[in-house]
Amino acid sequence: MKSISYIDRFDESYRNSFSFSHRIKIRFSETDMFGHMNNTAPFTYFEDGRIEFFKKIGIMQAWMSSNGEKIPVVADIQCDFIQQGFFDEEITLCVKINRIGTSSVDLHYLGINQNRESLFVGRGTVVQISKHSGKSVPWSEEEKKRMLQLEEPENL
Repeated sequence: MKSISYIDRFDESYRNSFSFSHRIKIRFSETDMFGHMNNTAPFTYFEDGRIEFFKKIGIMQAWMSSNGEKIPVVADIQCDFIQQGFFDEEITLCVKINRIGTSSVDLHYLGINQNRESLFVGRGTVVQISKHSGKSVPWSEEEKKRMLQLEEPENL
């Protein structure tokens, strides 16, 4: 199996460590003339999965509130490709927290096709900042608790 710098062991145990998943279908506009998934598409999938993950744990709603003070910002993001995806394939995009910092969270992503094959993996850091000052805002204990509530991994 391919070596990924931010994953100790990219194996079945890593795959089974995810606690949240979201289904996505590869759209025609995300493919080249041969029907292969474009290399930019996973970054859009990461965004979809990240938003659904934060909605599920109840943090996205506060960020989207018109009177809310905090918003999420993607500080960095990367993707490693394992194998090709194709038009109309359904992908299960898995999301998990790798590490929670003072005001940041490092997320891991895994895209699996319908044959249970890994297509791509990724990671990215999201930082919570103030809408007004642009400075980072530490996670509250409640936010940390919500992030850790999805502890039971799914069997993917």
